[in-house]
Amino acid sequence: MKEYQTITEISGPLVYAEVDEAIGYDEIVEIETAQGETLRGQVLESSEGVVAIQVFEGTSGIDQNASVRFLGETMKMPVTEDLLGRVLDGSGRPIDDGPEIVPEERQDIVGAAINPYSREYPEEFIETGVSAIDGMNTLVRGQKLPIFSSSGQPHSQLAMQIARQASVPEEEEGGDDEEGSEFAVIFGAMGIDGRGGKRVHAGLRANRCAGALRRLHEPRGRPRCRADGHPANGYSPRPSTSPSRRTTTSSSS
Repeated sequence: MKEYQTITEISGPLVYAEVDEAIGYDEIVEIETAQGETLRGQVLESSEGVVAIQVFEGTSGIDQNASVRFLGETMKMPVTEDLLGRVLDGSGRPIDDGPEIVPEERQDIVGAAINPYSREYPEEFIETGVSAIDGMNTLVRGQKLPIFSSSGQPHSQLAMQIARQASVPEEEEGGDDEEGSEFAVIFGAMGIDGRGGKRVHAGLRANRCAGALRRLHEPRGRPRCRADGHPANGYSPRPSTSPSRRTTTSSSS
């Protein structure tokens, strides 16, 4: 891993640095400021001798004395069932004061292209409890539901309502199942401020979702969480025997 002190320009969230080797597109970068703070970024453009880096946390504190390290890999996400019930930032790091996540593996967030012809045919209906969606924009398992809104509109409340009450009727009609449900909702928010994020987090906790990821895979008849969102006494999620299938609800403003 080579380290540079060759920053030539800072413009908004972008940092430009001179390099003497080939740097890959989307490569992850660490920038250490003179104050000892380490910021992460990603290569947006790489040309001969110069790279443009987008800094995730902003460029405050970065100057020409800062050190730039290229990690030689694209962004990867730690993957484990322990992610269920956790609240993460945009880089996949816990922000809910919970324990560190010990991943079973790390996967590239870009992923591989999917052949639509070979994928499993989507046919399991997801009931959101919102009649306009269930009747006119029906969701199936594995599908994303983007919610776009302008300032002042109740997009967060709608997204939280869907995250709280979405279910797969076919599984519920199947009766008791020792393995429990393999259905989960991933709630992702973009463009909301800190106050909005806290409101979303509190709303999900209040509904026993324990954070931004709601887990429905558990023994039937036993409460998942206390009112404060932490695991209930005696509750231990049953390990899955097959990969969980899920739907994604995202809120953007």
